[in-house]
Amino acid sequence: MTLTVAIIGASQKPQRYAYKTQALLMEKKHTVFPVSANGLDILGVQGYASIRDIRQPIDTVTLYLNAGRHEQIKEEILQARPRRIIFNPGTESAMLVQFYQARGIETLEACTLIMLSSGCFD
Repeated sequence: MTLTVAIIGASQKPQRYAYKTQALLMEKKHTVFPVSANGLDILGVQGYASIRDIRQPIDTVTLYLNAGRHEQIKEEILQARPRRIIFNPGTESAMLVQFYQARGIETLEACTLIMLSSGCFD
């Protein structure tokens, strides 16, 4: 199954986990939307400065932002109405998990790379 995935905190740096995640998502044929403060394209995919700029439905948001920066954009993410949000290691926030769950969005504290590698992402 092909999913649409917004990568919040995407990076052009190959050593970053967000970059590695995007590469693996693409390898597994998922549709990716890299979202970063600079909105630059990554791995040949159009980049976005905000999740608001994405005009397609988003199934999954995978987070690579610390909780402080995430707090500033939680309403934008909520308006995108993703089915689920993955809090990767270092992005955990009980307050933000509760915020999304109270609004009917599934949340996971997990590593997207491990989920993809172990076949439990879909």
